[in-house]
Amino acid sequence: MVPVILGVMTITFVLVSMLPIQDKLLAYYGPSRVGYNPVVPCSQIGINQPGECRNGLYYDGLAHLGLDKPVFVQWGYYMWNSLTLNWGFVQSGSFAARSLGFTSGLPVATVLSYFLPYTLELAGLSLVFTLAFAIPLGNLSAAYRNRPIDHISRIMSFSGFALPTFLLAILLLLGVVALLGPSIHCGGTASAFNYFYGSWPPTTCFASGRYPGWIGQYQQTSPTGFPTVDALLHQDWWLAGDSFDRLLIPAFVIAFGTIAGILRFVRNSMLEVMNLDFIRTARSVGVPERRVISRHAGRNSLNVTVTVLGLTFAAFVSGFPIIEFVFNLRGVGLMLAYSVQRPFDYGLIFGSTLLFTIIVVLANLIVDVLYAYLDPRVRLG
Repeated sequence: MVPVILGVMTITFVLVSMLPIQDKLLAYYGPSRVGYNPVVPCSQIGINQPGECRNGLYYDGLAHLGLDKPVFVQWGYYMWNSLTLNWGFVQSGSFAARSLGFTSGLPVATVLSYFLPYTLELAGLSLVFTLAFAIPLGNLSAAYRNRPIDHISRIMSFSGFALPTFLLAILLLLGVVALLGPSIHCGGTASAFNYFYGSWPPTTCFASGRYPGWIGQYQQTSPTGFPTVDALLHQDWWLAGDSFDRLLIPAFVIAFGTIAGILRFVRNSMLEVMNLDFIRTARSVGVPERRVISRHAGRNSLNVTVTVLGLTFAAFVSGFPIIEFVFNLRGVGLMLAYSVQRPFDYGLIFGSTLLFTIIVVLANLIVDVLYAYLDPRVRLG
């Protein structure tokens, strides 16, 4: 884990080093506090002068970040700041800050902590849908090869590969809106389109944005940060249902595309295991076919599937820029989609890179641990 994380961080540092110094300072301090002045009293600095004021003194950004030192020292500063979650500030003038309502420069780590729970809830629900359909269908498709269930699963798989997620998302959104009618919640004052399109909580249901006390200024919730969970903890059943309903269509769209790939892995892995000697032996001694499939072949075929699922969940958590953009869900994907639009938000881009690296590495670690649980040969090795 450590070499991979350090390697990605070093590659990121090399890419960052190609930026002009002004942009690097911009990523760390924000647009209103970037400059090259020496340390002077803050009272002598105009409102448009950049930099950082601490204890009444104005600090030069170059010296504070080590950008006036050799490249290896700069690398040390970068690694220390990265590992201590000192990832800079959201740029108040960037497209992401304006679109998501950040009026002042907030720490990037704090902003990511606000947005990540939304994406985690969406990823978790998508993974539940994926597991509920992909593994059973893959096993049945292999057990009843070239029969109707196998043909149906292959059609689903090919459809998932062929149908673009953004197109499926838009079609489902329009279909649900047409089916449910013009007004379905908030006492009939909000349309179905606003119900399924738009970030949570629904602004149309609260006068002047006066949310409950457990919802913060930037729509972060307490105590866990997960909207649906926090709504349940506060026994706000309507907001809990509203939060869950908004995730249903996006989760189904994501799962539909994911099932296409995982179903093929499950089917092929299952077919390979069912041709092994111990499966033929189990059948020859009279073990029921259902038990052969579920207990013997099914578990032994999960190694490849677990690998794919682990990396799939890591990709889920990394955000769904297209889906979250289509449904305007306030998650990491939407934040990334906004941060790479001009004017860029370098701090969000850099911080997200490190966060996603850690998530992918942890997902691989969890997969390796699950190997030992699923396959005794790994434990013996």
